[in-house]
Amino acid sequence: MVATRNKRKADQTAKLRIKKDDEVYVLVGKDRGASGKVLEVDPVRMRVTIEGINLMKRHRRESKQTGGGGITDIPAPVHVSNLVVVCPHCKAHTRPKKRTVEKTREGRTKRYHVRACRSCDEALDLI
Repeated sequence: MVATRNKRKADQTAKLRIKKDDEVYVLVGKDRGASGKVLEVDPVRMRVTIEGINLMKRHRRESKQTGGGGITDIPAPVHVSNLVVVCPHCKAHTRPKKRTVEKTREGRTKRYHVRACRSCDEALDLI
C-alpha cells in the first residue's frame, strides 16, 4: 500500500480563515514580515497564493500569445498556517473569529455568519 501523506481528497476540504482579496501578513519563511493581497486559495492543499510573496523564477518560451520569452517571477503558494489576516479597519494582525449578524430586508430577517477581527470586533466580510 502506498502512503499518501498530506494529500486530501476533494470531499475532505478544510474550512480556511483566509479568503480571496484579503490582506495577509506572513509569519514564517523567507518573506517573514511582508504582507500582500490574496490572489488564489486552494482549500484541498491548504495553500494560498499571495501577490508579490514567495516569488519563483519561471523560464518561458517565446510564443505568439505571450510575446517575448525570458525569465519571469511568479508567486508560488504558501501554506495557510504561515499566514494571518490583516484587519482593514485597525490594521492589526488577527486570527478572525466567527460572529452572527442579522440582516432585515423586505420584512425578512436572515442570519449570517461573518468573520470578525478579535481586537476591534469589526466584520471582515461584506454581507
